[in-house]
This record gives sequence, C-alpha cells and structure tokens, in this order.
Amino acid sequence: MTEQTAPAPDVAADPPPPPPPHWEADIVAADGGTVHLRPICPDDDEGLVGLMERSSDQTRYYRFFGPMKRLSDRDLHRFTHVDHVDRVAFVVLLGDQVIGVGRFDRYPDTDDAEIAFLVEDAHQGRGLGSVLLEHLAAAGRERGIKRFVAEVLSQNNKMVRVFQDAGYQATREYEDGVVHLTFPIEQTEDALAVAYEREQRSESRSIARLLTPSSVAVVGASNDEGKIGNAVLRHLLDQGFAGPVYPVNPGARHVRGVPAYADIESIPDDVDLAVLAVPADEVAGVVEGCRRKRVRGLVVVSGGFGETGPEGRAAERQLVAAARASGMRVVGPNCLGIVNTAPDVRLNASLAPKIPGRGRVGFFAQSGSLGVALLEHARSRNLGLSTFVSAGNRADVSGNDLLQYWATDPATEVVLLHLESFGNPRKFARLARSVGRTKPVVAVKSGRHVKIRRGLVDTSVAVPEQSVAALFASAGVIRVDTVAQMFDVGTLLAHQPLPAGKRVAIVGNSTAIGVLVADAVLDQGLELAREEPLDIGADGTPEDFRAALQEAVDDDGVDAVVAVFLPPLMAGSREFGPALLNVARVSATPIVASFMSTDGVPPELAVLDESGMPSRGSVPSYSTPERAVIALAKVAEYADWRRRPVGTVPELPGFDEDAARDLVRAVLAEAPGGRDLTDDELIALLAAYGVPLLGTRTVSDADAAVAAADAVGYPVVLKSTAPWLRHRSDLGGVRLDLADADAVRAAFAAIPSGDPVIVQEMAAPGVATVVEIVDDPSFGALVSFGLGGVATDLLGDRAFRTLPLTDLDAAELVRAPRAWPLLDGYRGSEPVDVAALEDLLLRVARLADDLPEVLRLRLEPVIVGPASPWHGGRSLVVAGGTGQVGPPTARVDPGPRRMRNPV
Repeated sequence: MTEQTAPAPDVAADPPPPPPPHWEADIVAADGGTVHLRPICPDDDEGLVGLMERSSDQTRYYRFFGPMKRLSDRDLHRFTHVDHVDRVAFVVLLGDQVIGVGRFDRYPDTDDAEIAFLVEDAHQGRGLGSVLLEHLAAAGRERGIKRFVAEVLSQNNKMVRVFQDAGYQATREYEDGVVHLTFPIEQTEDALAVAYEREQRSESRSIARLLTPSSVAVVGASNDEGKIGNAVLRHLLDQGFAGPVYPVNPGARHVRGVPAYADIESIPDDVDLAVLAVPADEVAGVVEGCRRKRVRGLVVVSGGFGETGPEGRAAERQLVAAARASGMRVVGPNCLGIVNTAPDVRLNASLAPKIPGRGRVGFFAQSGSLGVALLEHARSRNLGLSTFVSAGNRADVSGNDLLQYWATDPATEVVLLHLESFGNPRKFARLARSVGRTKPVVAVKSGRHVKIRRGLVDTSVAVPEQSVAALFASAGVIRVDTVAQMFDVGTLLAHQPLPAGKRVAIVGNSTAIGVLVADAVLDQGLELAREEPLDIGADGTPEDFRAALQEAVDDDGVDAVVAVFLPPLMAGSREFGPALLNVARVSATPIVASFMSTDGVPPELAVLDESGMPSRGSVPSYSTPERAVIALAKVAEYADWRRRPVGTVPELPGFDEDAARDLVRAVLAEAPGGRDLTDDELIALLAAYGVPLLGTRTVSDADAAVAAADAVGYPVVLKSTAPWLRHRSDLGGVRLDLADADAVRAAFAAIPSGDPVIVQEMAAPGVATVVEIVDDPSFGALVSFGLGGVATDLLGDRAFRTLPLTDLDAAELVRAPRAWPLLDGYRGSEPVDVAALEDLLLRVARLADDLPEVLRLRLEPVIVGPASPWHGGRSLVVAGGTGQVGPPTARVDPGPRRMRNPV
C-alpha cells in the first residue's frame, strides 16, 4: 500500500491531545491466543524498526510497493507521531514486541481516509489485519471519517480478502497491477455479523486451548497431602490425563512418583497448560516464567487476590494483564479448576477428587468454593458432563467465553450456568439468545435479594433483579431458583426431547398421587391432556404400566407424560423400570418420572452409551412428582420460546435521529453532568422519533393559563409541575375537563402548589398506561411497560425487556403485565389499539438505543383507546412525560472486538 507524502511535523509544535482510553484493548486473535492493541506513540519507533527487520522482503514489498529494507528517520517520525484525529495509528503487541501496525490518514478537507497495514510474517493468518480494520473503522467513525480507501497490489490476495470479507460494501478498480478499494465504514448489520462470527471463532478457540491441552504442568505440586498442589496433581493422574504431566517443585525430585522440575522453564518439552497452586505473592514470577516458556493458558487455583480487597484486586489485574500480553488466557484466580471428560483428553485439573462421567452437558460455575459440591451433586444424579469450568474471581475467562465455546462444541448439547454476577450483561444476552436457539441454557443466579460482596470491596456487576429477569426472558434462558432445580432441568434436557406443547398426560399407580400431580400441572401453567390420570392401580403389572404409557405417548393430544410409580407392597417392583424405559427410549414425546423417590437417572431408567453413562432416551426421575412437573414446565416454556420466530427490529417512519442527537448534545454542552429536560426539550425529543405529546403549555399565573387554554382548545387539563403532585389527582395536582376560562382560573387557584402549571388539551377516554426507559449503570437501558395507577405501582405490575426491542418483544411486553386483560376487552369493554402501543414501544426503544445519553424517560399517562378513530383520528396519545440526559453510564455501542477489562 502506498503512503501519502507529507512534510515532517514540526518537532517543536505542541503535542497532540492523547487518544481516548477506550482505544486500547486486549484482543483474542483468530488462533485463540491473545494480543494487546493500543494507539501508536513516539516511543514505538524501535518497535517499528524491529517489525520491519523481522518482516520478509515480500511483506515489506506488499506494504510499501517497493524493496524497502528500513524506514528513514523522516518516515519513522511521521509514522509514530500522529494527531489521533486526522492521522490515527494502532500497534499490536505481543509482550513488548510490536507484531503489527495499522493506520489511516485523512485526505485533506474530506471524509475519506487512506488505510494501510503491516503484520509480521510469523503472525499472519491470526486475523490481526481484520482486528486492526475494525478498530481503525471505529476510531474513524468517532473522528467523522465516512469512507476508507486502500491501494493493494493485485498479487496481495490476503490483504484484498481482509477488506472484501469485512462486511463492508467495497468498490474495486484496477490500474497498473493495483487494486483500488473504497468502502464506507458505517457499522452495518453485515459488518457487525462478520465481527460477531469472528469473535465467536476466536474466543471459542481460546477456550479450546485451555480445555484440550497436550501437556499440563502443576506449579506448586507437593508431596504434602494437605496442599492443593498435591490434590491437583493427584486428580490429573487419577483421571488418566492423555498427555504428560509435569510437577514443578524446586524442593523435590519427585512428586507422587513423577519426576519434578525446579521451575517451568526447566521442563524440556512444550507446556500447553499450567495450573498454578503457589502463594499469591509468587504468582507474578511464575507467570513471567510461563511467558518465556510460551505456555498457552493458565489455571490459577491460588487465592489471595480480588477476594481479599483492593491490594489483591490490583495484583489480580496485573496478573491478567501480564498473561494476556503474553498470549495466555487465565481461569481464576481462586477457582476450583477445569474438567474435560472427552476420552482423548481425560482432564481433571481441579480440586474435585471425583467428577461426573462423560455426558452432553457443559457446566460453568462462577464460585470456586461451591464447585466441588456442585460436581458431586451432578455425579450423584448420574448426570454426565462434557466440560466444566470454575471461574473463581472471573478475572479473565467468564461465562460469556464458555458460551462462545459451547455454541459450536459438538460434544455439548445443554449448558448449565451458576452465576453470581455478570461481566458484560449485554454480551451475555446476545450470546445466550444465539446459543439458546439450538442448545438450551439453564441459569441459576445468586444474589437475587442480597448483593454479592467479595472481601472488603464489592466487585460484582450487580444487575437489579428486574434487569436480570428481562435479560433472561429476552434471551430465552431457562431461569431456575435453586441449584437443585438447575440439575432437575438439566437432567431432563440432557435425556429427553423437547415437548411440542403444554398438554400433559399423567400415568401412575396411585389415584391420590395422580390428583396431586394434576394440581401441580395446572399450578405451573401447563394443561391436562386428559381429565383424569391413567391409573393402573396398586395391583397393576409391569405390562399394564407399559401399555398405559404407550397409550399416552401415542395420543396426538399429548405433548409430555408424567409417570408416577410408587413401590407397591409386593416384590418385583424394579421390573416396572424396564417397562417404562421400553416406551421412553423410542418415544418422541418426553417422559419425566417420579420413580421410587429417586433423583437423577437410576439404573433401571438408563440407556447407557459406550462409556456406561446415561444417554438420550434415559428417563429422569425426581424424588417428588412436583419437582418433575416444575422441571417439565420450565422446559416447555423454553420449547415455546424456541418455536417462536426470532423477530425483527422494524424500520418505522418519522425518525429524525440527527435532530434528537443535536438536542441532546446541546443540553450536555450546557450541563456536562446532565440534567432534566424541560417540557419543550422533551416535546422536541419525542417528536424526532414520531411520538407526539398532547398540545401543552407551561404557565405561572392564571391569566397565562387562560391564554394557553384558548390556544390549546377546550376542554383542557391543568397539572402541577411539582414532583410530589405530578399525576396525583387524588392530591389535587391534576384538574380535568375544564370547559371554559372561569373553570381554568378556579382550577389554577385550587392547585396546592406555587410551582408552574401545565395546560394541556383534554384526552378522550381510554386506559392510562406508563412507558419508561430505565437505565442500569452496568447493563444499559431497559424498556418498561405497565398500566397507570397507584394500585399497579404498589403491586409492581411492570414488565421489562432489553434492547434492542424487536416487533415480537414489543408484542410480548404489552401482554406481560398481569393487568393485561384491562387492555383486551375485560368485562365486555372494547379492546384498545394494541398495535399503537407496540408502535410506541418500538419508537421509545429505538430512541434509547440510539441515544444512550437519555438516562431516564417516563411517559405518563399514555392513554390508549379502541382502534376505531377517536380524538382527531388518534387511538393513542401521550399526555405527559419527564426525561433526563447525562453522560452514558453503560457502553451500549458494540464497538470493535475487545476482551472484557479485568474486574
């Protein structure tokens, strides 16, 4: 690629302002290793010289269109001294070494910029060119660049593909062996989809490097049975890890009969994974040794980091920064470890002495201390796992990373998550929604009522309960309340098909228990496929049991079967298990059982695979029928979500995003810390998104109120602007249906406040509702909907959804409140115009997504009437509202790919 020629900058000129901090990021490369990207600085001159020296003649020729061996002092100065506005450059680092550089230079007085890259030969093929393009495009958009221009030699096919495959619509021209590419850098859906796909592949490979190592070193291995290093080594050996295991202990020649090494660099062979079980103050030195040894990943079971307070948190951040800079991912610290049951891996790099057998369930547990108990719980239920990761302090690897891995892992069909907090809730929602379309995700979230605290300082991303509920509902996550429920649901999903609906048949040998099960079915929102259970009686035979079950699964009106078997007072009760299994193993209708009060998959109900573990067709059993029904209900709800169309974010007319953005910028220019919007500002903001408020004036005396009423048109409403009186007709803050000037004067005098008063045209009768944008500092914006009134406020009858809002989300949101029947023709009233409500929700959601500076927006009341035209042809009017703008509290722009900052 060519470079623009420009005079050398005046070295005596004032230095340019520093680049924005968010331009610096850790990145997962295409091969799963990590690198660091940051804006270039003058001190990178030696790094660029080294990059040039290590690059081949061909690479330099492709970059500079000539046999350039080294950069001149003039070029070196120009490349490393940029203004971060019209001339922007990023370097990619592995450790302290510059392995790639990318830049753009704006063409004078245009919105176009020329872009160019150079990536070291040894690191080509790792996707670094694509990463540089994403980050340069994001920086360019911030600096007002609209298009990138690149000139590439026609034989440089790799670089041409970087631009062509980025999701941008590029135009190409050929001249004298040079490909001239021009493309807009607006972040389109196609470009975003390409970035997400690359992110998934990269992050999946980074986790695969941890879970499928060819060799493992245990640093801190010990012959002392009481040390965790002894436990980790013992468990690796007992599980029969498929590769070599290297104990590292400077004071021992052998550990558990295996030759030991003084330090990790003394190991003669390559090391893929290092498990660190040394005191916290020794970890940094070990990480440095791992860097020199080129270890690919770390599992830090050592404690003494973020859970201990500020100093530990600082050490934790340094640990992650050092590891990522050297290409390594980190599980932990303060974690239980990792497990992979694949027969060609057999990895138990954890503190759990016994792990479940091979299965189809991937399991992520944030808590290290609970990990052993959770694994034992799974093992006791005969629930097989594919892989398990305990993240501990979750300083680097998180649940999002595991979702990326399990999304395409053929060995994993079900995902279980035990979460205490979210690292990146918006990314979690996106990934869970994507994974959930093909693989169910079951989550138990602790801290619903009590905030998690680690050590002396709270480190969790504490998402309010309403946000968690909205997140899970939007993403199709099966939310459970307890660990026991998580395993109940996971066992069902791992062994039985999804139900086609909610119609449930009951088969059993006790009428009394059958009635209890029927009650539980209806309590959980399921339907009874038959009026009465199929009861074989206490003296029924195994053949009677089999025949009743077969009759149920053959019924087209049955979507699932609950089989309840209580041991009769006779011998041979275990013969009923094969009768149940013979039906279940070939049935397309899911069957859950309460079989002899056992939990999990008892041997009588198991279809064993080649490893001796229960496989598809096995029947999960529950100690009580109610637990079986609860698990079935949650799976049925998930199946219903999965059958629904994905939904789209519709293009609606009447948007003027530029006008709204200009208004918000003007407010923040006046009040950088943010403030409430005036009524006129709110009206203008809403109008930009096609949301009209009723004719409104704000006045301070009776004469002005009458003049405003004359202008608006009678009848009118008077509302106090005092916060404690707003929308409170019971306290006299709202005066309705004022027909003339005398009524306006009397109402103005009667309002019990000296605050200004709003004069507004009177809305036609309808149902009062409330639409709100709720901002969560860690999560972003939620859209809230409910009916107006003190009663619904008191009962908290509000529904929430995450952004972006699809057409299906809007439809569900309107129907989610318990008071929905009041909108749908309750007691013979005419149904309201639900389509108008959905349109309003989509517009408000679009506003919130476009403008994260809008921290709060409450439209109250939103009055909606029947779909037939009324009130000037409108079935919905917004009669009032408040809003607040300020600096965004959550980064909602997806931005270029980057790793989460250490907590």
